[in-house]
Amino acid sequence: MDMAQLARSEVYEKYSHDLIRFATGLAGPDDGPDLVSAAMLSVLWSQSWDQVQNPRAYLYRAVLNEARKSYKTAMRRAGAEARAAVPAGGTPARDVEPEILEAVGSLSVRQRAVVFLAYWEDLRPAEIARRLDLSESTVHRYLSRAESRLRRLLHDR
Repeated sequence: MDMAQLARSEVYEKYSHDLIRFATGLAGPDDGPDLVSAAMLSVLWSQSWDQVQNPRAYLYRAVLNEARKSYKTAMRRAGAEARAAVPAGGTPARDVEPEILEAVGSLSVRQRAVVFLAYWEDLRPAEIARRLDLSESTVHRYLSRAESRLRRLLHDR
């Protein structure tokens, strides 16, 4: 291990605990350590790291920037999911309850795709099969399993 790598590992050991606490305050316990890892990787291996005068402040700023980036990504994803909930006629489904969207979100990606095409795009299983390059029986199977899961999840509503 060369001196630059040794210095980087020492920096991580010195600041990681405080940075993880900071990131956890910004993004919650599930995402905090990931934010620190992403920030550390991008900062410590950049060519500008050797010119940093205040490593602690620089790392805190990097974690803050990573949290902002993560938040923006999550908001874009939520917006895309909300736009996907608009039916084929183009009028937003204002009566779609958050519990329903959450239940649909818990389906597998393929099940969500089939449910979206069947219920929001109003396509028949044969057309869904063509669009997704699946057999029609596979589409029926995904729909059946998705509907069964949705019934279980939404039964107590």
